[in-house]
Amino acid sequence: MSKSQNSQDAAAAEGVSCLCFHAQRAARSLGRRFDEAFRLIGLTNGQYSLLAALSQCQPVGIGGLATTLGMDRTTMTAALKPLTRRRLVQVGIDPADRRNRLVAMTKSGVATLAKARPIWRATHCEVEKLLSAGGADRLRRDLRALF
Repeated sequence: MSKSQNSQDAAAAEGVSCLCFHAQRAARSLGRRFDEAFRLIGLTNGQYSLLAALSQCQPVGIGGLATTLGMDRTTMTAALKPLTRRRLVQVGIDPADRRNRLVAMTKSGVATLAKARPIWRATHCEVEKLLSAGGADRLRRDLRALF
């Protein structure tokens, strides 16, 4: 067996056992599934997650929202732009510290989230059915251990 064949075999073995590889692949698959479901109302899965997070605590600073969603501030700022253009969220100056920006959902954002929630529930239920009994709760618990 050649050196390159040994290297390929080793790389294949790593790929099979690599948690990062499997987590990324699963995340992309879940993302595509939810993107397809939300397409009917013009949202992506990331935009839904952002609106859902905002519904729990608004107004909130961009940095705080980014932390909640496991993003950096620059990525969050970019993610807010299409939602701002669609007037689903508004970004304003924090009266307590004019250097900071606060994000809040608009009435249109609240209405869009209300339309999206039944879609999310149905899609989420479909995904959970693919897992073994107790698998969804175990998966959530195991994933939380990583962050």
